[in-house]
Amino acid sequence: MARMCVRTQQLDVAAVCLGNMGNAMAAKAVRESKSIPQPEARLAILAVHLNMLNEAERLYKKSGRHDLLNKFYQASGQWEKAIEEAEHSDRMHLKTTYFNYARHAEAEEETKVAINCYTKSGTHHMQVPRMLFDSPQELEDYVIRSHDTEVCKWWAGYLESLGECDQALQFYEVAKDFPSLVRVLCSYGNFEKAAEIVEESGSRAAAYQLASRLRTEKEDVERAIHFYTKAQCYSPAIQLAKEHGLDNELMKLALLSSQEDMIEAAKHYEQSPDTQDKAIILYHKAGEMSRALELCFQLKQYDVLYQIADDLTESTSPVMIARVAEFLSGSGHYERAVLLLIKTKQIEEALDMCTTHNILITEDMAENMTLQKTGHESAEEAERRVKLLEKLGDCCAEQGSYHLATKKHTQAGNKTRAMKALLKSGDTEKIVFFAGVSRQRDVYVMAANYLQSLDWRKDPDIMKNIISFYTKGRALESLASFYDTCAQVEIDEYQDYEKAQGALNEALKCLNKAKSKNPTGIEARVKFLTERLQLVKRFADARKLYARDAEACVQECQALLNEPKVDTAIRTGDVYGLLIEHFAEAKHYREAYRLMEEMHQHMPSVNMAYYVNAQTIEAVHTALQIPLRKDRGDGSRATASDDESIGEGIDDRY
Repeated sequence: MARMCVRTQQLDVAAVCLGNMGNAMAAKAVRESKSIPQPEARLAILAVHLNMLNEAERLYKKSGRHDLLNKFYQASGQWEKAIEEAEHSDRMHLKTTYFNYARHAEAEEETKVAINCYTKSGTHHMQVPRMLFDSPQELEDYVIRSHDTEVCKWWAGYLESLGECDQALQFYEVAKDFPSLVRVLCSYGNFEKAAEIVEESGSRAAAYQLASRLRTEKEDVERAIHFYTKAQCYSPAIQLAKEHGLDNELMKLALLSSQEDMIEAAKHYEQSPDTQDKAIILYHKAGEMSRALELCFQLKQYDVLYQIADDLTESTSPVMIARVAEFLSGSGHYERAVLLLIKTKQIEEALDMCTTHNILITEDMAENMTLQKTGHESAEEAERRVKLLEKLGDCCAEQGSYHLATKKHTQAGNKTRAMKALLKSGDTEKIVFFAGVSRQRDVYVMAANYLQSLDWRKDPDIMKNIISFYTKGRALESLASFYDTCAQVEIDEYQDYEKAQGALNEALKCLNKAKSKNPTGIEARVKFLTERLQLVKRFADARKLYARDAEACVQECQALLNEPKVDTAIRTGDVYGLLIEHFAEAKHYREAYRLMEEMHQHMPSVNMAYYVNAQTIEAVHTALQIPLRKDRGDGSRATASDDESIGEGIDDRY
């Protein structure tokens, strides 16, 4: 029934059958196999205990458990199949399989098979000598045939233990065990041959062996130091040099050795007045900066002091750093003193020295002087960082490094001072960008004020930025003044009173918005601007009216000339020019000439040709037989530029 359960794959029934059979071993195996996830593998284990080997092999293959199949082949003595399975499907257990097969072959006294399998399992260094130990001749033959380094080394040690040192040397040489070679040669007193081997092989262990023997047996100090150095074992070499007063060798060795050895050698040199300069070098190399500096000042070794100053760190004593910095500045090396103070994080002192001696702060120096945020600094530390950044920014600004000053003030969180520094640089592109990203009212206003100092009349983008920045900065009075300026430009340069009217309208809107905050101071400006706007509007309307009703236009222009404040809003020359052109075209030359004379009386220094066409002037004078007067500007008229009116840049605003 149990065998039937294997075929029908009913493990639960099989367990009952095994209990009834009293087969405790099989029952235990079935119970322990529950941890195996593959049911075929569990059935295979049951089949093995029921002596159904072919069925077990089939089930193991079906389950895909090549490791269990390998163990099955080994347990059933099918070693060829076990090796084949391990080589193709169970590589993880390949060496273990070879080792188990070697143990089996050794038990069956199949020596050659055992040696081959021990070799393939990688355990031949120990297992083959153990197996052949009772057969010395076979063991020796195996060692000679194998040419294996580890086996030859073991065999050489074995021969040495038997006192056969000549043969041991041969096998040590085959194994390239140079330390053992040197050890045996030195025991025979053949130091020259040992030295040759050390030089040829370059083995540090062999060099140490030889140096130790030369020190204890030959007392050859210089050669011992040489081979200790070759072995990179500097401490015993330094000890020998100190004991025998080899100061030159001691210096070389100490520089190659550890910090502790350098310090010990420096203390040795410090005891003698003639070698204290060497002590300074060693203390410096060992990182004992304070002691090295003390000796420099004590011995007045200032050349060495310059070298040491470049290697000082934050861990050096602040007193010593201050002393070195004072020495460097006293000798005129201000920049080196500043770099030293920066390197040792004495930022305040470095900034003071930069200011006092006008040391140019580079970008790298500024970055090194900037204390980094840690995220958990105290309020005092944060305040100190801000103060240092502001001081650094001011120093950079004084030196003309305005972009660097801007960066440091920005890092300090003071965007106003950052903008002031950037304005001095005159970098318009960066000023506009910084104002845009700062989102701060006073920064917007400063940027707009700066842009007004540029030739914004020819660059509509600059004008748009001015309007945008004043608007974002809520500087309505300043924006009104700018619109007023725009209106005046339209009048003076382009005689475009319609666009001037639009600009004045925008200015009046700004002042009306600002009046709610400061009614007393703005009321007078609003009144004055309103009067100007009315006059500009009247003249603009009169010019448009000319094409339809010239007489009405003339009457309005004459009325404008009688206004007491007309000069504050429009150019009277434009009014006179319109009237003169009108009367000249109508052949009323005497009226035209009268207006020209009136214009000269009202505007004594006027250049008539600027307002009236030169041909019109000439026609009037010719008709009245009056000679032209060049001193009164009766020449050719200066024409307005054909360039695009600045008003086109603000058409969207008014």
